[in-house]
Amino acid sequence: MTGPLNGVRVLDLTTMVSGPIATMMLADQGADVIKIESPRGDHMRHVGSMSRGMSASFLSCNRSKRSLALDIKRPEGLAAVRRLAATADVLVQNFRPGAIERMGLGEDVVRELRPDIIFVSISGFGETGPYAHQRVYDPVIQALCGLADVQTDYATGQPRMVRTIIPDKTTAVAAAQAITAALFARSQTGEGQHVRLAMLDTMVAYLWPEAISSLSYVGSESDPAEGQMGLDLVYKTADGHITAGAVSDSEWQGMCRALDREDLLEDERFATAGARAKNRPARRDIVGAEMEKWRSGDILARLDREDVPAAPVLTRWQLLDDAQIEANGTIEIHDNAVLGKVRQPRPAARFDRTPAAVAAMAPFLGADNRAILGELGYSQAEIARLAEDGVLAFRGPATDC
Repeated sequence: MTGPLNGVRVLDLTTMVSGPIATMMLADQGADVIKIESPRGDHMRHVGSMSRGMSASFLSCNRSKRSLALDIKRPEGLAAVRRLAATADVLVQNFRPGAIERMGLGEDVVRELRPDIIFVSISGFGETGPYAHQRVYDPVIQALCGLADVQTDYATGQPRMVRTIIPDKTTAVAAAQAITAALFARSQTGEGQHVRLAMLDTMVAYLWPEAISSLSYVGSESDPAEGQMGLDLVYKTADGHITAGAVSDSEWQGMCRALDREDLLEDERFATAGARAKNRPARRDIVGAEMEKWRSGDILARLDREDVPAAPVLTRWQLLDDAQIEANGTIEIHDNAVLGKVRQPRPAARFDRTPAAVAAMAPFLGADNRAILGELGYSQAEIARLAEDGVLAFRGPATDC
């Protein structure tokens, strides 16, 4: 392992998406991430397409980690996790508020074992307040943070959800960044700390710069929708769909030339950025009607010559063969002895001295029980006894493909 976090040990007690993706990012960057699972395993192990008993959903949130599967409700299981916590630099959990304390792994307990640990709590709403006790999934946060309002259909006034779990994944990125910041602070002060992230807080901060910023000046607020930059810019062409955006004056001028509609340059409704924003529906209708006259390849070439940001709207199948994605090496194919050829995106950040990498595919449930407990000083006889007593769990690859 040569990544920038080589030598950092992370104890991962998270499930589902936000926590697991955060710790996966750390694992790709070289941290030794040990995923603690119940005997049943993370729920994500049981959803999505399967190969040899490994779900693609779980694999894509948990690669580069090791798995220790044991029953924390049993005293022997809890004792093993506490022993492991004493060796960890970071502990990450995303249970509902109060649950980690009831499990016997609250911050006070863990900090006695490792005083300088970075203790991370990810929640949906925070630890106090009227929603704190509620179960949460991504759509609930989309509804509360304003994202569904951002997606409102202008024609019907119907708020809409984004069809991907933006709050979960945004919180994961925020958590990974916060963890590395806390590790840096510890390297300066020698002290650990408790880092708390709520999905709701993360998404309000995420949306604010362009979708909510018009509420910044108290007493001088304006309608957030008026200043919103995220206009629907998908255009139908004669043979498909593209996107094209003209924000600056030069881009708008270039788009008009590309469409052979230089007469629009004299239209006062679109003469300035402010006027174009005010008259967005009319501009959208005019540009949309013009786009339908062109084949995608032809209009994209013309827009490129005019330096107007534009691209084809790719299906998820098509992106696998996109020339830019290929040039970037964005998607890698790994040969795995059990799963065969596996496609995964490489870690997004490139480090020229300490490269991050997909170190391994996600582990099967309890695949590293013996190795991890052995590192903690458990004898092979003790490990075998824990397995016989049902404290440890192991589920290897399925025999069928």
